[in-house]
Amino acid sequence: MNKHTTTLAKNTVWVPIAGLTVFSIGSGYLMSLLPLSLKQFDFNADAASWLASVFYLGLLIGSMFIEKAIVHLGHQRAFVGFISLLVASVVTMASFTELSAWLFSRLVAGIAVAGIFVVIESWLLIGDNAQQRAKNLGLYMTSLYGGTTLGQFGVGIVGTNGVMPFFVIAGLLILAALPMVVTQNANPECSEHQSLPLRKMLALSKPAIIGCIVSGMVMGSIYGLLPLNLASTASDTQQVGVLMAVTVLGGMFIQPIVGKIANQVSKSLLLAAFSLLGVFAMGMYLLDQHYTTQIIALALLGMSAFALYPIAITLACDGLASSAIVSATQVMLFSYSVGSVAGPMLANEFIQGAMGRSIGLMGFFFSIFLATAIYMLIASVKTKPQAIVS
Repeated sequence: MNKHTTTLAKNTVWVPIAGLTVFSIGSGYLMSLLPLSLKQFDFNADAASWLASVFYLGLLIGSMFIEKAIVHLGHQRAFVGFISLLVASVVTMASFTELSAWLFSRLVAGIAVAGIFVVIESWLLIGDNAQQRAKNLGLYMTSLYGGTTLGQFGVGIVGTNGVMPFFVIAGLLILAALPMVVTQNANPECSEHQSLPLRKMLALSKPAIIGCIVSGMVMGSIYGLLPLNLASTASDTQQVGVLMAVTVLGGMFIQPIVGKIANQVSKSLLLAAFSLLGVFAMGMYLLDQHYTTQIIALALLGMSAFALYPIAITLACDGLASSAIVSATQVMLFSYSVGSVAGPMLANEFIQGAMGRSIGLMGFFFSIFLATAIYMLIASVKTKPQAIVS
């Protein structure tokens, strides 16, 4: 067992939320900038998939050891450290135009982002009030996706040419660290941090782990493949932008609702309900390709896909002592990362081998949501209360 003494200032939830929001704006801008800037740096179009894959690999690697950094540094200093690492990766991409340097930078960025996620998620989940945990996580997801959406405007305001966009992003990331730097003693209240042994990791809620894996599979496919899928049927790029925006906005809209109802019904049953919503959304999309129908269906897809992770991670933390939260969120991020790596590959196989390209990705979503709904319905009947880890 590792120990790290911290103190808690009253009402300090704004500290991680403020940092997360500004981080998300910079990260969202970077997410759109990278594929759009490949041509000016003489990279092949295939480089986009390599950069995405190595980033998720970094996320996977980072999720394995982040806990130790948080234990030794505390949440505030760990956040500043991971932000600094991410800033260094962005500056490196602006300074070097070799693909190998970019790939290495994205690997480092994945590790840094894994650290940022675990810091913020564990910060907001530490505490024994399940209702407050759900509320905080809903606020977390809203800030994350809201900031990511705002970041898209950077493409139009700052542009994608030259190295200036990279330095603007680096500046935003530095600003994201300021709330942590200027606020003293804002670490979450937890007298000790407990590293869960493998036996107790395996004893974590199976529906929670499956929920995180499925969330990663779906979200990885949405970010990596959905724009290309929509471009094959949309009349212009503006339509693609609108359809992607309504997907994210659907996910944002549902977060406060998830926070309110997460502790009123079985979380396994709630995961099943949102999976069924995804089945309904994809069924609607597959049956009618009208633009208005696509908007409604993709908004519902966003509600379903973006709700899975916050529900699953709060389910994993139910019954856990505060000292085990950091370790548990690390396990959940690892599960999400596995799904993020596997999802696009499985979806691509489904697109190429199972159905036509125009509906293959939606068919993949339909299948994964249906299988998840069935599993969660069965799990909601069998789930027993989780013992507190001490």
